[in-house]
Amino acid sequence: MSKFYLLVIPIVIGIIAGSFLVFYPEPEDNSEKLTVSKLIENGSPVMGKNNAPITILEWGDYQCTFCYKFHQNTLDVINEDFIKTGKIKLVFKDFPLNGPDSLLAAEASYCAEDQGKYWQYHNELYKNWGGERTGWITRNSLDSFAITVNLDLDMFNKCLDEHKYQNKVNELYEFGREIGIDATPSFLVFNDEKIIKIRGNQPLEVFLKTFDEL
Repeated sequence: MSKFYLLVIPIVIGIIAGSFLVFYPEPEDNSEKLTVSKLIENGSPVMGKNNAPITILEWGDYQCTFCYKFHQNTLDVINEDFIKTGKIKLVFKDFPLNGPDSLLAAEASYCAEDQGKYWQYHNELYKNWGGERTGWITRNSLDSFAITVNLDLDMFNKCLDEHKYQNKVNELYEFGREIGIDATPSFLVFNDEKIIKIRGNQPLEVFLKTFDEL
């Protein structure tokens, strides 16, 4: 990757907001971790075309309020205008800040991936979002979502019972911390030359500005 410049750009849209873009890397010792391959590997399946020139790496938690809002609003526009048109691809990585229920939901999404239905299950989780630490994520609710997306329930439950993907999710969380992720949602938007970090569920205009910058 070419040399990055550290720069903080305040964004003012309508009212004063605490949004910002950060050009990576933050500490120099992260440079080996902040390659395109390192950032994408071990995450979700790619949403969009693999050869899309820009990647959005979203760090999220299935109980996170602002993650839910991003998925219900901004992502729809990005998907229609940029992902489906081959300009951008999206990868999701778990950053379960809200405790064991978030960890379990993340595990369930990868159990669904075993049956080729990661994004269907991922979307079902956000469609049924019930708040932060309210108890809506249970084995029964996860089974219900699995039935809705037509998973083999026995296979799905075996995967959850064995905690097949618990280590994977924990490793994603630790990797996120190592590269400076500290809140959800957080986004690394990058091409082959530059990485821009967006922290929080910012207005669509912030993402559009970032796409233009890249």
